[in-house]
Amino acid sequence: MSTDEKMVKRRRSALRGREVQPAVLSELRDLIGDERVDPALRHRDRLIEHLHLLQDADSYLSMPRLRALAAFMNLPMAAIYETATFYAHFDVIHDEQTPPPKLTLRVCDSLPCRLAGAEALHQALSDGADPETVRVLHAPCMGRCDTAPVVAVGHHHVLNASTQNVEAAVKQGQVEPGKVRWQRLSEYRSIGGYQLLADCREGLVSIESLEKELEQAGLRGLGGAGFPTFRKWRAVRAEPGPRYAVINADEGEPGTFKDRYYLEREPHTFLEGALVSAWAVEAKALYIYLRDEYPGLQGVLKEAIAELEAVAIVEKGFVILRRGAGAYICGEESALIESLEGKPGKPRHRPPFVAQKGLFGQPTLVNNVETVYWIPRIHAQGAEWFANQGRHGRKGLRSFSVSGRVARPGVHVAPAGITLNELIEEYCGGMAEGHRLLAYLPGGASGGILPASKADIPLDFDTLQEHGCFIGSAAVIVLSDQDNLQAAASNLLGFFADESCGQCTPCRVGTEKMLTLLERDTWDEATLQRLAAVMADASICGLGQAAPNPVLSLLRDFRGELASHNLIAKG
Repeated sequence: MSTDEKMVKRRRSALRGREVQPAVLSELRDLIGDERVDPALRHRDRLIEHLHLLQDADSYLSMPRLRALAAFMNLPMAAIYETATFYAHFDVIHDEQTPPPKLTLRVCDSLPCRLAGAEALHQALSDGADPETVRVLHAPCMGRCDTAPVVAVGHHHVLNASTQNVEAAVKQGQVEPGKVRWQRLSEYRSIGGYQLLADCREGLVSIESLEKELEQAGLRGLGGAGFPTFRKWRAVRAEPGPRYAVINADEGEPGTFKDRYYLEREPHTFLEGALVSAWAVEAKALYIYLRDEYPGLQGVLKEAIAELEAVAIVEKGFVILRRGAGAYICGEESALIESLEGKPGKPRHRPPFVAQKGLFGQPTLVNNVETVYWIPRIHAQGAEWFANQGRHGRKGLRSFSVSGRVARPGVHVAPAGITLNELIEEYCGGMAEGHRLLAYLPGGASGGILPASKADIPLDFDTLQEHGCFIGSAAVIVLSDQDNLQAAASNLLGFFADESCGQCTPCRVGTEKMLTLLERDTWDEATLQRLAAVMADASICGLGQAAPNPVLSLLRDFRGELASHNLIAKG
C-alpha cells in the first residue's frame, strides 16, 4: 500500500467534522447536567430547552458549544444546527464571527407598535446606542399590543416605550422579567378551586356530563379554529392510548395578548381547566408550550405547578413546561408538536391529524389557554350562564384583545356577537382623541381588514366569512383616518414573510413576492389576485393560506381609498 493510500485510509477512519473540546463539554455539563448520570437529558425533546440554557448563559450560541451539545445528546451536528438556526431567539455565531454585545434591545415591529411610533423609536435607539455594548433589533409581536410601543431590554419589557424610559431601564440594569401579582393556590382553593378536578377524579362528575355542559355552553377552541371543545375531546379519546394533552400558549398573532392576560392573573384557573382536559382524554402527561416572549410567565407557571406538586394535586413531572423560541408558525398545532419534540417547527402534512398521531406519535389533545380557562368557570356557574352572554343571536363570551386607535386598549371580555361599534363605545372608551374609524382587523394579522362601513357585523365564529374575514383569536386592531393602508398591508405581509417556515414554495416565495408587489408605487392587481389564489390553494398550513387576506380585503373593500393614492386605477 502506498503512502498516499495509507493517508487516505487514516483520514477516512477519523471522526468527521470538528472535534469536541473537552473543556467546552465540561462547561456544558455544568449548565445542563451530566447526561452520563441522567440519560433523559439526551432525549431529543430536551434539545430546545438545552439551547435556551446556552443562549441565556452567553447571549448567543457558539459553534464549539453546539458541537459539544451534539456529542452530549448523541445527535448529528446537522440536527443541532438545523434546530438552532430555525428559531429567531437563538443567535448562532460561527467560528469566524464576532459575538454580539451582551445586551440586546428588541423593538416590537407589529402593526399596533408601528401605529404607536415604533419605527422612529427603533431609529432613535439605534442612533444613540454604543454598538460595542448594545445592539438594537426589530422583533415580531411581543403580546403587549395594548401598551405599544414595546421594547424588550434583555428579558424585561418596557411598555409605552420611549427613548427616555428604555435608556433608564438599561442604566438601572432592568434585564430580567418584572414581577406580577397572581392568584396563589391558597386563594384559588378558598373560592372552590380544584373542586371540579377532584370531582372528576372521584367519579362525581362524569366525562359525559361535563361534555354535555360544554356542548350546551357552546365552548369552542378560542385559539382561532373554533372547533367545539367537547368534540375534540371525543376525537382524541376514541384513539388508543397512551395519549397526551398539550396547551398551546404560543399566541404569536400580532394583536393577540388575551392568553397572557389570564395567565398573569389566574394561572390556577387555567391549570385546573388544563388538568381537567388531560383527565378527559386520560393523558399520560400535560405539556404547556409557552411563548418565549413571556419570560415573566415562565416563573409564574413554574411556581404554580410547584404549588400543585407540593400538595399532591398532581404528580411531580406530570405537568411539563416548555419554552418556545420565537416562531409564529408554532401556533399551528402540528408545528407546535414538532417543536415539543425538539425539531424545527414545521407543520406536518395531514392526515393523520394530531388527535390521531401527535406528540411522540401518540394521540394528542391540543387546546388553547383561554379555552381551558373557561371550563371550571362554566361548570361552577352553569352552561346557561355562559351561553346566555351572547349578543345578536350568538352564544358565550369572547376575550377581545383590542389595540390601535382606541381610548382604552386592552383585553375586554364581552358578549360573543358584539359589533365593533358596540365594542369600541361600551368597552374601549370610544376612539382615541382626534381619530376617526377607517378600518379594523377583526382577527389579527391573518383575519383580514374590514372598513368602517362594516363595523356593525356581529363579531364571532361563522359571521365574518361572507365578508372574506374571520375572527380567529379575536385580536381586534383598530385603524383610523390617520393611518396608511398600504403601509399597514406591507407591515402584515412583511411579518408573514419573516415567519414563513420555508417548507412549501407557495408560502415561502409567495409572501416575499406579495410584499415586493405591495411596496411598488402602483399595484399589479391581476398578479396579486393570482398569487393569492395559488397561496391559498397550495400552501401546507394556515400561514400561507391566510397571508393574502389583508391584501384581498383592501382590493375588495377599499378600492376608493387605494385609487385616491393611485395604487389602483380609478373606476
